[in-house]
Amino acid sequence: MRKCTFHAAIFFALLLAANAQEGPKNSVILIIRHAENPADGHGLSPRGKERAEAYKKYFKNFTVDGIRREPQAVLVAADSKQSHRPRLTVTPFAKAANLPIDNRFANKQPADLAAELRANYPGKVILVCWHHGQIPALLRALGAAPETLLPGGKWPRNVYDWVVVVSFDANGHVIPGSTKRITEHLLQGDSQ
Repeated sequence: MRKCTFHAAIFFALLLAANAQEGPKNSVILIIRHAENPADGHGLSPRGKERAEAYKKYFKNFTVDGIRREPQAVLVAADSKQSHRPRLTVTPFAKAANLPIDNRFANKQPADLAAELRANYPGKVILVCWHHGQIPALLRALGAAPETLLPGGKWPRNVYDWVVVVSFDANGHVIPGSTKRITEHLLQGDSQ
């Protein structure tokens, strides 16, 4: 009986370890929601376009705790029939920084995006622009707890001015003291 219990415990421990989510080693991921929606269509509202333009300077000079964290890679949710907003939000910055935009993953593929980041982006500062409803799933897929970064573990529907900074150590584990939510203060009327 003890032997069976011992083997079951080891099996479940290995199963949990195999399913433990991690991020890219020695990396920082900056997660933003796409800029403001228009009344209709798949693009950005005038305010959204203003935010996208403001991101050029904002991310070129981005610092966290006094350390410069300019993105070296940009990944976004793929364009869909309903929205091109993630790509449009970061295009001005990506052009200014001369970075390609990787848009291979659909909005509902945050686990695939996390696997890509783990496999191919160690040691990088990565900007990710996604739809707000899937950001909690992306955080979980990277080993971060959305409940500690977002109110109620969800990105509010009307909030466009946050950056979630997730830092990873040499083993790909989240560094709690360096993982936080930042309010951008980019545009008049942003959260205070």
